[in-house]
Amino acid sequence: MSAKDKPPRLATRLVRGGQTRSQHKETAEALFLTSGFVYDSAAEADARFAGASPGYLYGRYANPTVRMFEERLMALEGKGAEECLAVGSGMAAVNAALLANLKAGDRVIGARAMFASCLWILDTLLPRLGVDVELVDGEDLDQWKDAAKKGVTLALIESPSNPMLGAVDIQAVADIVHSAGGKLIVDNVFASPLLQKPFAFGADIVVYSATKHMDGQGRTLAGAILASKELIDAGIREFLRHTGPAISPFNAWVLVKGLETIALRVERQCANAARIANALAGHARIERLYYPGRADHPHHALHARQMNAGGTMIAFDVAGGRAGAWRFLDALELIDISNNLGDAKSLATHPATTTHRRLTDEARARIGVQEGSVRLSVGLEDADDLIEDLLQALEQA
Repeated sequence: MSAKDKPPRLATRLVRGGQTRSQHKETAEALFLTSGFVYDSAAEADARFAGASPGYLYGRYANPTVRMFEERLMALEGKGAEECLAVGSGMAAVNAALLANLKAGDRVIGARAMFASCLWILDTLLPRLGVDVELVDGEDLDQWKDAAKKGVTLALIESPSNPMLGAVDIQAVADIVHSAGGKLIVDNVFASPLLQKPFAFGADIVVYSATKHMDGQGRTLAGAILASKELIDAGIREFLRHTGPAISPFNAWVLVKGLETIALRVERQCANAARIANALAGHARIERLYYPGRADHPHHALHARQMNAGGTMIAFDVAGGRAGAWRFLDALELIDISNNLGDAKSLATHPATTTHRRLTDEARARIGVQEGSVRLSVGLEDADDLIEDLLQALEQA
């Protein structure tokens, strides 16, 4: 069997997947920075728009550089990802995955532990459109079963969840949702497509903020929706064409190049995160620490079943509440204060006053976010330098 007949392994797919060379035979992937495309005749334009002739129509619909990113991400995601559509941000992906599949009178179930902007869509936007929404504790399967008895069109979960890294049993929730006739959307951004494969556990749609690990260097905003071709063609593709959350070809080109190194970066970030979590565990100034790769995480067994590593994120509660957490953050010398994640640079944020500030005190407490909670996205720096910075900051907290 020749090399061309063998399915390429992961590292090869990340470098070669989706590669489309122009007539110039360039080494690096080409950037097609264009808003539109031309036709040799009016008849060709008609055939293109009718779908009878292959080719590109308009940048809002598709673009060759964007398509390279979509195909490379499908190659990374693997089985179940029959189609991928890239959009301008992670929230555009979540919004489209929901709205393209809903109408007034439908019903959505969501795990309450998730990014606050996702919660805004669930608790504010969808009810305005006549969609019934119920939030449940993601880890409580009895709550899922009770909610599903009332019917479900779509369900939305994150696992690990933002910001305290709780786990949701994807397979169990998928079974509950499917038995009630619904479909499951999984926001897989914290795990990344390298560490967790939601389609293998029954997810129908997987969404990402490609801004995070896929770019990995804080340069671009982007998102992606992956699903079966049937599901994409049933409504998501048309929704994106006509509502316009298009991704810039330049951003897509940056992401194509980012995917070439994502495996190397995430592997190093996971190794750093594991060392840091072990170094911080038991520190006198830390009341609780959550890292999916540690046996003392309350959902460790489930994370271990769904993920192949502990991930790049750590959450912990600093003693002294908000004042203690702020003293800790302000004392950091190497790690930056930022609400982004998945970056080459290590970043820390105070969820109660940034990513989850729109939630009430009660709602934050219910998902484990305390006034002293800190979310740490671990980067590519030397682990010893990061540990030293964290320890000296804790001494000043």
